[in-house]
Amino acid sequence: MNVAEAAVAAAAVLLAALLDRALPEPPNRWHPVAWLGRAAAALGRFALAGQSASAQFARGAAAWALLAVPVALGAFWLERALAALPPAAQAAALALALKATFAWRMLHEEVAAVEAALAQSLAAGRAQVARICSRDTGALDAEGVRETALESLAENLNDSLVAPLLWFAVAGLAGAALYRVANTLDAMWGYRGRWEHAGKFAARSDDVLSWLPARLSALLLASPRHWWRLPHEAARTPSPNGGWPMAALALRLNVRLRKPGVYTLNAAARSPAPAATVRALRLARGASVVAFALAAAVAAARVYGLAG
Repeated sequence: MNVAEAAVAAAAVLLAALLDRALPEPPNRWHPVAWLGRAAAALGRFALAGQSASAQFARGAAAWALLAVPVALGAFWLERALAALPPAAQAAALALALKATFAWRMLHEEVAAVEAALAQSLAAGRAQVARICSRDTGALDAEGVRETALESLAENLNDSLVAPLLWFAVAGLAGAALYRVANTLDAMWGYRGRWEHAGKFAARSDDVLSWLPARLSALLLASPRHWWRLPHEAARTPSPNGGWPMAALALRLNVRLRKPGVYTLNAAARSPAPAATVRALRLARGASVVAFALAAAVAAARVYGLAG
C-alpha cells in the first residue's frame, strides 16, 4: 500500500498543476483564499483593538492562531478523510484542495498583461502593474513599471507557487494550507502603519515559513554561475526573503531592478527592455515545471516513508 499512497501524493501535485493550467481562478464568492481574506478582515478588527503595543501584538498573535490553527487542522483531517477514497478519486480530490493554495497561471497572465498594457500607454501599464504589487505606481515611468512587474513575478513565484508546493511536499495539505494562511495574513496585516504591532506576529510567521522556499526559488531562477552573488544582492532589500528570487532574476537577465528610495538590485546593469519580460516569463515557466516535479517527488518520498 505504501507504493500506492506515494503514487497518490505525486499524482495530486501533477493533477493540481494541470488544474491550474486548464482552469481560471474561481470567482471570489467560491474561492477559499477570498473566504480567508474576509475572515482575516473580521479578526483584524479584534487585533487592532488593543490599547497598547504589547496588547496589539498579543491580540495579533491570537488572531493569527484563531485562523491558522483551524485551517491547518481542517486540511489535515480532510487529507485523512480522503484516504478512504479509491486512489484515483483521492488524488483528484487532493489535487483540487492543493490547487486552492497556489495560483501560478494567474500570476503568469497578470505579468504578461503588464507588457501588453505598456504597449498601449504608460497609464495602462501603471494600472495593470498596480494589480500585482502593493507600491504606489502613479509616478512610475515605463522602466519602473516593467521593473516592478519583474520583481512581482520573482517574489510571487515563491509566494504563489514554490512555497505552498514545498510545504505540501514536506507536511501534506496541512502544510500548504498553513503557508497560505500565513502569507495571506502577512499581506493583509504585516507590520506597516497601523499594523506595526498587531501585524508583527503575522509578518514574522511568514518570514519563517518563506525562508527556505525563497532560497529554493532563487536557485530555480538563477544561473549556477550567479549563485555566489545571491546572498550579497538579496541583502540589499529590507525583506529577509523577497530579495532572493528578485536578485536571482535580475542576475539571470542581467538587468537592474529597483524600488526607488529603497533598493537597487544588480545596479551596474541596465533597466529591462520589453524582451526581458518575455525571457523572464520563460524562465519562470521552467522554474515552475521543476518545482512541480520536485514537489511530486518529495511528497511521494515522504508518504512512502510514513507508510513504510
